[in-house]
Amino acid sequence: MTPLRIGISQCLLGDEVRYDGGHKRDAFLADTLSRFVDWVPVCPEVEAGLGTPRESMRLEGTPDTPRLITIKTRADQTSTMTRFSERRVRELEALDLSGYVFKKNSPSCGVERVRVYNRHGMPAMTGVGLFARAYMERFPLIPVEEEGRLRDMPLRENFIERVFGYYRWRELLRGRPTRGDVVNFHTAHKYLLLAHSRPHYQSLGRLVADAKRYTPIELARRYGPPLMEALTVRATVRKHVNVLEHLLGSFKADLTAAERQELQDVIADYHKGLTPLIVPITLIKHYVSRFDVAYLRDQIYLNPHPKELMLRNHV
Repeated sequence: MTPLRIGISQCLLGDEVRYDGGHKRDAFLADTLSRFVDWVPVCPEVEAGLGTPRESMRLEGTPDTPRLITIKTRADQTSTMTRFSERRVRELEALDLSGYVFKKNSPSCGVERVRVYNRHGMPAMTGVGLFARAYMERFPLIPVEEEGRLRDMPLRENFIERVFGYYRWRELLRGRPTRGDVVNFHTAHKYLLLAHSRPHYQSLGRLVADAKRYTPIELARRYGPPLMEALTVRATVRKHVNVLEHLLGSFKADLTAAERQELQDVIADYHKGLTPLIVPITLIKHYVSRFDVAYLRDQIYLNPHPKELMLRNHV
């Protein structure tokens, strides 16, 4: 297995690379998630040669083609940052990242709603950081997020789910898959897909059903874009309940009446918002293990990311 690598704005790991010589260390990223990923830290300003500390900068002009301007001396650093970004994204391609966490509001790293000042000095929160834009244009399938949005637990869970989904797909490609490998990959992801998007679940099912039309590697490559698109669709409580009921149906006949009622009650409690998703998931995993339901044991939906992250304790 290749390492699961995620790019990150370097200040989020606690390195003092901010314009004022400080940092923006994020405890979840630096302490918790770091146990399961290899971070690839990048500070565009420092790596581009602008130093620390440095004069603060902002985006000016239009959202589509902004300029990166220092606030006091009015130096235009656009070309410096653009050249750096083009070189750095080429270097990052060789590392095969599975995700990227950017610093919010940054004129180099902000993913969205970055301030862009017009000629009158009035800001509009419509911009994208210059390095973040270059990265996302080069790698449109790789999950990206800002650290501020990761404080929202459903957004955090979705981002980590997408990161591990992308990593599994890339591992599939690296393994020189057979058509059977792609079919097995789809089978293992069926309930995860169903929790996000039934249309994508159906379209990927049709793709796999027509597997003989493609070479194995072409089939695996075609699978990736709609998989990642599906995982960006919000997995709602209603969709999760639908999947949980499907899972229950797979071993319903093996349960006693009391066990069946207990599981139905737990799913209902989740539906009402009385318990988090981890509660029905844990009980279902218990019965999958007890009855050795091989088809469900291999479902990614039950284990989409490390349990130690406790992401489903909060959704």
